[in-house]
Amino acid sequence: MTKQEFKFEEWQKYAEEDGQIVEIALREGGPPNQICFHAQQMAEKYLKGFLVFSGKRFEKRHQLDFLLGLCRDVDLSFQDITEEVQYLADYYVETRYPGDIPDFSVEECRKAFEAAGRIKEFVLNKIR
Repeated sequence: MTKQEFKFEEWQKYAEEDGQIVEIALREGGPPNQICFHAQQMAEKYLKGFLVFSGKRFEKRHQLDFLLGLCRDVDLSFQDITEEVQYLADYYVETRYPGDIPDFSVEECRKAFEAAGRIKEFVLNKIR
């Protein structure tokens, strides 16, 4: 296993934990804001995992559009997941700060998890 593969697997482990939290929370009727947050986190960690796999350095930032831009610098085909990234982009801030928190629906939670899943599969296909 190369150093990049090892680093990717570290990011993947945490991304998968976010995905497990989403699955459990959806099944158990968990809090929608936290479900959306963890879906965003799953996508963020897969994008960061791709960057470390590619040997690209990045600063500590949570904006998915910023991370997507860095991924596009490595592989232009990352533009194919722009829609998913845009859907998830606001779930980091909007789910974290009281007063800014809207009430997300279960349907929005499912869409967020689906978008994160498409990002996951896209990234996995790139590193295989």
